[in-house]
Amino acid sequence: MLHLLDQSPDALRAWLTGQGERPFRAAQVRKWLFEKRASTFEEMTDLPKPLRDALAAEYAIFASRIAAHRHAADGTEKLLLELADGHRIECVLIREQARRTICISTQVGCAMGCVFCASGLEGVIRNLTTGEIVEQLLQVARLLDADDRLSNIVVMGMGEPLANIAALLPALEIASSPTGLGISPRRITISTVGLPPAIDRLTAEKHQYHLAVSLHAPNDELRTQLVPVNENIGIQAIVEAADRYFEASGRRLTFEYVLLGGLNDQASHARQLAARLKDRSALLNVIPYNPVAGLSYQTPSETARERFTEILTRAGVNVAIRLRKGDKIDAACGQLRRSLAQQATVASVPVTLPLA
Repeated sequence: MLHLLDQSPDALRAWLTGQGERPFRAAQVRKWLFEKRASTFEEMTDLPKPLRDALAAEYAIFASRIAAHRHAADGTEKLLLELADGHRIECVLIREQARRTICISTQVGCAMGCVFCASGLEGVIRNLTTGEIVEQLLQVARLLDADDRLSNIVVMGMGEPLANIAALLPALEIASSPTGLGISPRRITISTVGLPPAIDRLTAEKHQYHLAVSLHAPNDELRTQLVPVNENIGIQAIVEAADRYFEASGRRLTFEYVLLGGLNDQASHARQLAARLKDRSALLNVIPYNPVAGLSYQTPSETARERFTEILTRAGVNVAIRLRKGDKIDAACGQLRRSLAQQATVASVPVTLPLA
């Protein structure tokens, strides 16, 4: 069956016309999907019964099933979704006061090779389709109360978003459309290790999404060790592309820095990073490492973290410490998928797993 969420509005209208229906029916279907959170065509009660049957025979609303669902005490929830081909991806709901943020994936696995990240340990398998990206939004929206809505999107789950920009941008257009989820582009963040041609495409197309660039190191030698794809790019080219995006969009840049104990958390690293980021209207998110089973990397000590951030702050860099959310439910990218894959068996029906 065709995945309904992979169909453009024009394609859906054309199909409806072929069924002898008026084009306005497409808007009714979208309202049921994005506003009323319908999971079946039978729920779309303002559509004629023969049309609901025809839609159900042609299209699937959800092409994935929830393979695992974990809850944390801080309100974070993580879904492991099994796609139609059996591959698995992750998405996370983060509750923070009035915000309801979803972290979504764009690929099955990742090809960037970040040595400390669970997402890319087996490399990339394939890109997600636009529908598979949008479906994560709808699956997580269904976890909210009826009067609650998703307010923010961060594209920093499994995969490198800008390596799948062709499917990502249409998905974000649906998310930000008034006839979609109606989330302001200014509340949507794309996180990337830095692919300059794709960043320049965002610039040329005048997108207003927030851009977060994952540096993880202040120099090319260390960054190539941590993020192997950097060997063919280089930090300078990434920062210059980010600057061009800032100049065109006016959106403040965010740089991400995963702090690895004893590896990239030294005072010398902080001084080099401060020199690279000085005079930029940017926020540096320092993220203490979330340990991954089977990897030797460690969370930095509190002393190292405080020393690192103090050096940057004194140099005039705007620094924030990213609070860890859902660390007891494998909430970091790829952790739940990896931990369940390592088990001898995984239940073949949706389950709610207890806290670790």
